[in-house]
Amino acid sequence: MVRAKTACGVVAGPAFVGAFTAIGARRAGYDWRRHPVSSLAIGPEGWTQRANFILIGGLYCIAAQGLSRSSRRAVGPSVVPALVFGAGSGLIGSGLFVTDPVAGFPSFEHGSEGAEGALPAQGGTREGRLHNLCAIPIFAGVPLAALTCAASGARGRAYLWAACCLGSAIGMTGAFVLFGAALGGQPRLAGRGGVFQRISIATGFGWLSALCLRALRQPRGE
Repeated sequence: MVRAKTACGVVAGPAFVGAFTAIGARRAGYDWRRHPVSSLAIGPEGWTQRANFILIGGLYCIAAQGLSRSSRRAVGPSVVPALVFGAGSGLIGSGLFVTDPVAGFPSFEHGSEGAEGALPAQGGTREGRLHNLCAIPIFAGVPLAALTCAASGARGRAYLWAACCLGSAIGMTGAFVLFGAALGGQPRLAGRGGVFQRISIATGFGWLSALCLRALRQPRGE
């Protein structure tokens, strides 16, 4: 049962990326290079992305339970499964609370047509703010978990794993910062916010898959 739960974390990231890529390809007016993944959840057609958020979030919550009972040598301190569970909960919340229109998509929603970073109202809607709060345990929690594993790996002389964790933490955070700058209107990054967000997601969720694979390969115990 522990291995089955942990295996959920291996498939969750690739499934999430594959699903939102397919959903975005079929959505009229959606430009993956410019628009955030969360924008796919807006409107009547958004139920598929909302379901994607909730399903994948549930898989990560299950995986966190498996990681909490896996080898500490493979997984690191107990805070790591807790952070994974937080990321899963954040994804579920992202599906329950829909983001505000941004970067001109969808242009027919709440008068959102306009420049990059435009919101339907000053400060955004209450639901949109809740959605943004749900992103914190994802885009802050996953890099923090990776940094914790990097430190743990270095102490255990697993230097290759430590380097992988450190690189993933830096990569996910750096790409997310560029994503925010692009949506904020940085001229040199304009029109590429979606690219940076996808790099951030792929880096962080790819690391989560690697963590769960490492836990599956390591015999249980200290």
